[in-house]
Amino acid sequence: MSDHPYVGLWVTADGHIRQQLLANGRYDEARGRRESAYRGRYEVKGSHIGYWDDTGFSADGTFVDHNTLHHGGMVFHRR
Repeated sequence: MSDHPYVGLWVTADGHIRQQLLANGRYDEARGRRESAYRGRYEVKGSHIGYWDDTGFSADGTFVDHNTLHHGGMVFHRR
């Protein structure tokens, strides 16, 4: 997955939420000053991303293009 086009850092416009999609299929999400607020695995199929957090909840999102992710009612941009 290391050559997947969506691997990298995704950030909300205000910088409050920062989500790192790692090449090994894991993610690490920071919120404000809280680093690693959420961690888990993710899977991308086409433009859809599914998340499974280590605490047990799941979520999903859609890549609108290679630089824009809609997830949880928020818009993330690649940084």
